[in-house]
Amino acid sequence: MRKRAAVLCAAVVVAGTVTAVPADASAPGTADTAHAATLTWKSCGTTDYPTLQCASLEVPLDHRHPYGKQITLALSRVKHTTKKSLGPLLVNPGGPGGSGLTLAGFVASSLPKSVASRYDVIGFDPRGVGKSKPALDCKPGHFDPVRPDSVPSTPAIERANLQRARSFAAACGRKYASVLPYIDTLQTVRDMDAIRAATGYRRTSYFGYSYGTYLGAVYAKLFPQRVKRLVLDSIVDPTGVWYDDNLGQDYAFNDRHRALMSWIAKYDSTYRLGTDPEKIEAKWYAMRGALAKKPAGGKVGASELEDTFIPGGYYNGYWPYLAEAFAAYVNDKNTDPLVEAYENFGAVDASGDNGYSVYTSVQCRDAAWPRDWNQWRKDNWEVYDKAPFMAWNNAWYNAPCAFWPTESLRPVNIANGKLPPVLLFQATNDAATPYVGGLTVHRMLAGSSFVVEDGGGNHGITLSGNTCLDKYLAKYLSDGTVPRGGGEIDAVCPKLPDPKPLTSKAASPSARGSALHGLVGFRG
Repeated sequence: MRKRAAVLCAAVVVAGTVTAVPADASAPGTADTAHAATLTWKSCGTTDYPTLQCASLEVPLDHRHPYGKQITLALSRVKHTTKKSLGPLLVNPGGPGGSGLTLAGFVASSLPKSVASRYDVIGFDPRGVGKSKPALDCKPGHFDPVRPDSVPSTPAIERANLQRARSFAAACGRKYASVLPYIDTLQTVRDMDAIRAATGYRRTSYFGYSYGTYLGAVYAKLFPQRVKRLVLDSIVDPTGVWYDDNLGQDYAFNDRHRALMSWIAKYDSTYRLGTDPEKIEAKWYAMRGALAKKPAGGKVGASELEDTFIPGGYYNGYWPYLAEAFAAYVNDKNTDPLVEAYENFGAVDASGDNGYSVYTSVQCRDAAWPRDWNQWRKDNWEVYDKAPFMAWNNAWYNAPCAFWPTESLRPVNIANGKLPPVLLFQATNDAATPYVGGLTVHRMLAGSSFVVEDGGGNHGITLSGNTCLDKYLAKYLSDGTVPRGGGEIDAVCPKLPDPKPLTSKAASPSARGSALHGLVGFRG
């Protein structure tokens, strides 16, 4: 959803020819294979993913009225190359609001060739996102700097932030009144089944990260007979959708921010910020206070500083860059690295505006949120007292839901005993989707298998360099085999080592890890 550092940028698209591809001959027949003719695949390969193909699919805006207004989904595919296919493998990077088009190329190239070659790996931009039409952009520039301080320490600051939240919700209601009632998880899940039908297969496999785990679990609840294999990585707690889940994130992100402070303390010779993590954290908050009064480069105030460091809670590969910017500001009064870090990790571009518009549309519609701001105020001050790092930043990010112009739905009970074996992955110190979510879904999906990265804190852990995790993933996608440990956890993998400072030869995070986290993004 946000800008990425240059090393994470997508490659250039190469031109290709248009080719009509019918459903594969090996695909079992199905009553809804008539949809297959609507998929016309064309080459849209990139330097990184040269075999990528693209197509579009029309689906109903409201699946309860299949012959009513239609919208268009943008799809991508890396086609199977073996004689016999295992069918489609739909992939989703989360969000809500994340584009999945490039993820198909990433997954296909990151899995062992013997596994990927047997699937049609299919990515898609969910309704409202990216190249799907219509694509939402409620209020361009909503995150332009410098925003009010996120911490409402005075009534004036609180009023300013409330006005931003109200105006965003109102702008969405004005621009997309006819669309917003249909931007939600349930409609997206039915879109996924339309994609499956268009491939000509009775069943589909699915691989989702972050919010994509909730999407996959809801799909499995509505269409259990359609599921071949199901992989969920970094798992949303479905019992807290969405208000409680966001409050829970705040505590976990505070812990991850403190983990960054401890990491910086280990490298005092590099960063010269001291060896005591608590004192380093105090310097960070002092920096925040100074930026609230005088934003760095006229861009990075207190709220923008939080935006810049929140990605470090998702992926520790960003830590060396964040630590350098922090140290330059404190030690040398040099704001340039901090501004650069903000532009790389915190600033929101046009795709981020689109992603945020869909994020709010889905989350505000999916479940009930408190409409009384006094409840938000009480709950978030309670969190802030114990976990100040992201508490109010996260509150304002979600605050439009207090004023959203559509009625809310009820969350889906994803409990399911009708599925084939399901494979779940979770890091114990994940901040965006805390560990309890993985345990909860493991209990709710009968027969699921739970693989844990012990001590890991990154959000999105498979296909990012951990060979232990990837071994279980490849085995499952190859033949459906899952580990069985006989307890609450079925298999444990050690975490990857933390990064080194940029001055070290071993400083750079893995290319796969950086690529994945550039696609999974932030805020879900």
